[in-house]
Amino acid sequence: RGSLLEISITYRYLYFPLHRYSSLFFQFTYIGTLYNMAEESYEEDCDYLFKAVLIGDSAVGKSNLLSRFSRDEFRLDSKPTIGVDFAYRNVRVGDKTIKAQIWDTAGQERFRAITSSYYRGALGALLIYDITRRQTFQNIKKWLSELRDFSSSETVIVLVGNKSDLRQSREVKEEEGRTLAELEGLYFLETSALENQNVEEAFLSMIGRIHEVLIQKIALDNKSNGEGTVVPAGKEIVDVHEVTATRPLSISFSNCCF
Repeated sequence: RGSLLEISITYRYLYFPLHRYSSLFFQFTYIGTLYNMAEESYEEDCDYLFKAVLIGDSAVGKSNLLSRFSRDEFRLDSKPTIGVDFAYRNVRVGDKTIKAQIWDTAGQERFRAITSSYYRGALGALLIYDITRRQTFQNIKKWLSELRDFSSSETVIVLVGNKSDLRQSREVKEEEGRTLAELEGLYFLETSALENQNVEEAFLSMIGRIHEVLIQKIALDNKSNGEGTVVPAGKEIVDVHEVTATRPLSISFSNCCF
């Protein structure tokens, strides 16, 4: 803590060896316990806590995008997520501190019944495909449908074409991603976790938009309560360009392996 720590990060790796358990009820109870652990990690030094999820096929780069954003790290030997990872990062939106709680859900089909419960309460999502594997792009509509089934209609969704550094292996044109985003009403950009291109922009644009939606809801609530359209003091609408985050100054790890 202290004035130097504008950004503080707690990164936790949650490992779910689900094959060890025959009881589906136990699996859900176990995951619920881990979810509560995340909630208990909330600190009082922020104004808002935003939950967001990363979704998409296995091996599209979700974990590396998360580690790049939260720890400024990239691993070529990154292994598929088993169950769920999550990380925190504090960002500044205007004069407010927002704790972004980012969940990285497994892309494997065998985990779908489990990880779908994590959509609950998500205010934002990065919907990710691999530009070098067309099938991952074709599966985006399936992921989008699932997201919309389990989340709020106000969830902010950013479509992300990852691995833009692999230009020679591209199978999905940037225009295709942009067109799909326009049709579905999503934000869009391409990223490279390896080269750290647009990673910060993807997360911060999502967080900034979530904040904007929140402030608009506060204003509407005030209006419906007869308080006019004035946003409460200290809760002004902030342009996305005012969303800032510096690189982490300290990192702490906590592992949960069973």
